[in-house]
Amino acid sequence: MKIIQSVSNNSPVNPGRRKWTAMGIAAVLAAGVTSSTSVVAQDGKKTFALVQINQQALFFNQMNEGAQEAADAAGAELVIFNANNDSAAQNSAVETYITEGVDGIIVVAIDVNGIMPAVEQADEAGIPVIAVDAILPEEGPQKAQVGVDNAQAGADMAAYVNEYAASHGGLQLGVVGALNSFIQNVRKDGFVDALDGVEVVSTVDGQNVQDIALSAAENLMTANPGMNAIYATGEPALLGAIAAVESQGRQDDVTVFGWDLTAQAVDGIDAGYVEAVVQQSPSGMGAAAVDALVALTSGNEIESQIDVPITIVTQDNVDDFRATFK
Repeated sequence: MKIIQSVSNNSPVNPGRRKWTAMGIAAVLAAGVTSSTSVVAQDGKKTFALVQINQQALFFNQMNEGAQEAADAAGAELVIFNANNDSAAQNSAVETYITEGVDGIIVVAIDVNGIMPAVEQADEAGIPVIAVDAILPEEGPQKAQVGVDNAQAGADMAAYVNEYAASHGGLQLGVVGALNSFIQNVRKDGFVDALDGVEVVSTVDGQNVQDIALSAAENLMTANPGMNAIYATGEPALLGAIAAVESQGRQDDVTVFGWDLTAQAVDGIDAGYVEAVVQQSPSGMGAAAVDALVALTSGNEIESQIDVPITIVTQDNVDDFRATFK
């Protein structure tokens, strides 16, 4: 797997590929070139690019692994761009891959609206784009959307929380979100809208960064001493919420619900204060996106919406996932 910050102009491209332009080189330099690896395969293989959000979250690394396995199975080359949470870098990466003439691009967008000019440029260049997880505007030229129905999954978790609250005398719940993430806002709204008999005391912004989520969750509990539940909308938020509960010694009176398993979340489930976690299949998403590009570039049709199912993980089924997080 090639995980790179951007691509360079020092290698020839395949016959029929476009060579670098001054504009393309400038865009890459602006994004911070560190790699001298040409992205286009020299042996006739198809080359696909995955424009990723970051390499810190386990979720995205598992997505990379699934994409790589699918690419290997298809005999394709996969290159991965790590945007380090910088939406402008994602745009520059897409523009660079267009210049290099890759066969297809997978985008896990930070800014679903801001990425669209680059997606449109790819389409105009005849390069298919598959969106993963973050939902791009429906009117865009992307060929498919891969992921879960985040609003429905949020509502499914709310149904679980409603039953839990009914059997535990009600809940006062705080939300640790990532207000800069479109997809996590969808999860938040789908969840909150479906709550019944649960009081939402406050929402704080973890900004999709674990340390910030930790501070936000600690402030949330300090400001709301009667709060007895937390809903976290993504992996950094959940890790921050778990760390905050532990740092304040609130394991006995604060119950955590959230998204995306980690080793810490599994430990929390075992300890009893993490009640339920929505588990996606990030590796399945990565594989599905690559498979879609393989199909498209082979002249086949694909569905515009490719759904990857979720599982709500509790003490009843956590053993099915434990091996992944050892």
